[in-house]
Amino acid sequence: MWQRIQSVFLGLAILSLILGLLSPVWSGAGEAIEYRLYPIYFMVKQNGQITISQYFPFCITATLMVAAVTIAITEFRRYDNRLLQVKLGTLNSLILAGVMICDVLFSNQMAKAYSVPWKYDLSLYLTFAAVAFNWLAIRFIRRDEKMVRDSDRIR
Repeated sequence: MWQRIQSVFLGLAILSLILGLLSPVWSGAGEAIEYRLYPIYFMVKQNGQITISQYFPFCITATLMVAAVTIAITEFRRYDNRLLQVKLGTLNSLILAGVMICDVLFSNQMAKAYSVPWKYDLSLYLTFAAVAFNWLAIRFIRRDEKMVRDSDRIR
């Protein structure tokens, strides 16, 4: 299973999504106030203590990320059915597009709401990496399927 390059790419996509769930998407800092947006919630720290913690609507991003991880694991385990893998990969691409849209939308909302120096954080970049890994996995799965069909035609 791991000898195929698409399995490596799917594993990297799963790993980047899991790490993306645990790291912040956006962060900003002001005078003794720190703002952080995670895929699960938004947090405000004032003088080292959490003063605000808001889960909705930011948990939508985490829900989509968990769905993408679940589909990628299913896609990884179904190595015997390449057509199903391609379909699952395409569905996963749509879900990952939703994750990216939520990340950028919520980050821009936070940047407008709080006028502090801010930056995009690791989770946003890990989501983009997961999209790239998923795309590469689909590409190599299709290439394998084409190679199998071509060899069947020769017989």
